Amino acid sequence: MQSMMALVHYALEKGSVALREVRRPPRLEDDEVLLESKAVGVCGSDVHQFHNTQSWKVNVPVILGHEFCGVIAEAGKAVKGFKAGDRVASETAARICGQCLYCRSGAYNLCPSRLGFGYGLDGAMAEYVKVPARCLHHLPSSVSFEKAALTEPCCVACNAVCVKTSLKPGDSVLILGPGTIGLLSLIFAKLCGAGWVGLAGLPQDRPRLELGRLLGATRILDGTAEENLSVLRSVGDGMGADVVIDSTGHSEALRFALAAVRPGGQITKVGWGPQPLQFSLDPLVQKAARLQGSFSHNYPIWERVIALLASGQLDPTPLIHRVEPLVNWKLCFEEMTGGEAVKNVVRPGLE
Repeated sequence: MQSMMALVHYALEKGSVALREVRRPPRLEDDEVLLESKAVGVCGSDVHQFHNTQSWKVNVPVILGHEFCGVIAEAGKAVKGFKAGDRVASETAARICGQCLYCRSGAYNLCPSRLGFGYGLDGAMAEYVKVPARCLHHLPSSVSFEKAALTEPCCVACNAVCVKTSLKPGDSVLILGPGTIGLLSLIFAKLCGAGWVGLAGLPQDRPRLELGRLLGATRILDGTAEENLSVLRSVGDGMGADVVIDSTGHSEALRFALAAVRPGGQITKVGWGPQPLQFSLDPLVQKAARLQGSFSHNYPIWERVIALLASGQLDPTPLIHRVEPLVNWKLCFEEMTGGEAVKNVVRPGLE
């Protein structure tokens, strides 16, 4: 039996993540490839699973890692368009039914049977991972593995800002939360022609907020809710932001979004959080504003994002704090827990 090293979430208890020797993925199905994992982004969801603070079901034991790319080591006999040696990035929908309305219409990210890598099925924080060929996208040689490891969060932000939200050139955009998705949403808002982009966070988020300034934020908001609202009243006609992107997942941030959005404006919620709402949604009705969720991504979004990465119009690398071999996973997780890093990348197979 061939074995490999993998980062395993082994129990639903705080700290129950460890580097373990596990069995290499068994025999491929005809429509699968065996991918040699080259770079994996550490996601906030991985960190939540490490601390057992996630708000989704996790099928433990499971290998972590859903933001990944690599080189095909072996292809199943029914796989077309991909072969051993190809550089690829992978989507996250490890399992879908393929039969429901959403799968048949291309919105398979909404499939009720969907299971993702890293919580539902084994992910890529290991030397090898099995991947359905339908998840794969070719990587141009101009896109490094480290950059490609951020393709997935770029696709999350692209879906939220460019697909789900009707953002027009010149719109004022307020982004809540300077984490990975918030900062990438800032980049996409600028790409879409936003006129004014505010980035809001807490005083302890200062390093991430400063990174947001370097990425093109017009204004940083790190004061009290009333102070931040005062800033918004000085923008344009003072009626509020045309668009609010909530990437925090905290209920209090949604309350602020309802106060910050202009009448007839849009709020797109992309952050996860288990806290119950303990406030009235009447402002949403009074303002006739639109509140919507945005989840994951699909094939066309991936192709668009990879093209932007290849052209250089999209560069997420300023978010990367460090790239480490998988054996140093705990340092990467702890830096993200403490806020020292926005995004870290691990390299399986490297010592």
